[in-house]
Amino acid sequence: MKGFVQDIEKLAVKNHDFRRVLYTAKHCQLVLMALKPKEEIGAEVHKLDQFFRVEEGTGEAVLDGVRTPIHAGFAVVVPAGTNHNIINTGSVPLKLYTLYAPPNHRDGVIHHTRTAAEADNEHFDGKTTE
Repeated sequence: MKGFVQDIEKLAVKNHDFRRVLYTAKHCQLVLMALKPKEEIGAEVHKLDQFFRVEEGTGEAVLDGVRTPIHAGFAVVVPAGTNHNIINTGSVPLKLYTLYAPPNHRDGVIHHTRTAAEADNEHFDGKTTE
């Protein structure tokens, strides 16, 4: 079957990796993330839009300096050019998934920790999942 059809909530809650690329299409990419307590994604800006969905935990979405509390069930849409960050403010892991458009990481990449992600200078290389 082409495409990705799975229980994303279950996959997100089971994930323990800082970043796990699940599926890469030509124009978007599905990525799981798990932030440890007090951990953050890190401030960044993309040329196109990004979407986050929180499945477990509590945190803050920071968009151009505006902080908004988030928790399970919250969606965050980040317009292109917006300086943004997601921060875990809770005492348990913040489990979420994100859609990058266009893809931002190599297909299938797994970074177990934020430190590993920061040490890996990888970027999308044009190769899709199928």
